[in-house]
Amino acid sequence: MVKPPIEPPIWVDTYDDLKRMLRDLEHYDTLAVDTESNSLFAYREQVCLVQISTAESDYLIDPLALADLSGLAPVFASPQVEKIFHAGEYDVMCLKRDHGFSFNNLFDTMIAARVLGRKEVGLAALLNAEFGIEIKKTYQRANWSKRPLPPEYIHYARLDSRYLIALRQRMLSALRASQRLELAQEDFDRLRATPAAVDDREMDCRRVSGSNDLTPQQMAVLQALCEYRELQAELRDLPPFKVLQNSVLVGVATACPQNKTELEHLGLLNQRGLEQHARGLLKAVRHGLQSPPLVRPRNPRPSDAYLTRLDGLREWRKKTAAGMGVESDVVLPRDVMEALAGAAPGSPAELATVMATVPWRQAHFGNAILELMIPNSEPARNHH
Repeated sequence: MVKPPIEPPIWVDTYDDLKRMLRDLEHYDTLAVDTESNSLFAYREQVCLVQISTAESDYLIDPLALADLSGLAPVFASPQVEKIFHAGEYDVMCLKRDHGFSFNNLFDTMIAARVLGRKEVGLAALLNAEFGIEIKKTYQRANWSKRPLPPEYIHYARLDSRYLIALRQRMLSALRASQRLELAQEDFDRLRATPAAVDDREMDCRRVSGSNDLTPQQMAVLQALCEYRELQAELRDLPPFKVLQNSVLVGVATACPQNKTELEHLGLLNQRGLEQHARGLLKAVRHGLQSPPLVRPRNPRPSDAYLTRLDGLREWRKKTAAGMGVESDVVLPRDVMEALAGAAPGSPAELATVMATVPWRQAHFGNAILELMIPNSEPARNHH
């Protein structure tokens, strides 16, 4: 039975604390890791807390007080130290972005649960199923940049990593028993290679939901509105959606109001929103109307041969997944499936090139996949 933690977590917010922690971590070859960020509360998201648990202790590291966490780099990069995450893709992306870490030897308990065909793969559900432990995800969307962190935040954060070592042991045993450890390891390796998160705000209005029905001139207006919102978000250090929602921008771009009265009659903003944004929105509308129309580029239609291969792979993937009792993308991740449909490998050597990151799947499914490829069919034309 897994026991609840007795000792309080260790708060790490000085470099002396960090050195003491690093000396302690040297004694362990298995660590549990989690992070908390402030994406819902800041213009530029950052990691606000890093939780590391050993078999004995829980450390809560404060990156807002410690800009230089490079002392952790050897730990994360070490092939000898296993780092356990749950749903770690976002954690890895953010740690790479903020601190330039690289990773080796990862284990992800959510990936393991998916490979095992578990229906509920959230951390709370798995801990309850495996150990009868109940943890509440109350503070998942909390503002982790608050300082000092309230006691209930600290308790919540330490539980996110506290039980991962025990959970990993259960998952590892189940993977071995089901002979799926190599398949899971393949996805742990793919997790390690996850690219760093990027600030991809290009203020590209074509990515705004609801913009598909706008005319090219309305799209130019929407672009100007997006640029206005972005500037306001940066000035206020808020996520853009907390300044103005997409539906407001699309509604204004559709109607192109010429004055405050027309803007008010749209009913998109309350009185406070009108006071804050009327002038800026109307100026953006005028700018957009005077700008060249913004034509949405047309993506070339994928070739019929590509679509046929993709449909064949999807159908095979679905049937194979049903037989294994897992979700379809456990059998073949979407990016690999699309790469196969695009490349149309016609030989084992060509298949090996496309499936280089998934050798277990190539070994077990390669023959079936090759049979699905239509011989001598042309690769897809820029199907992305």
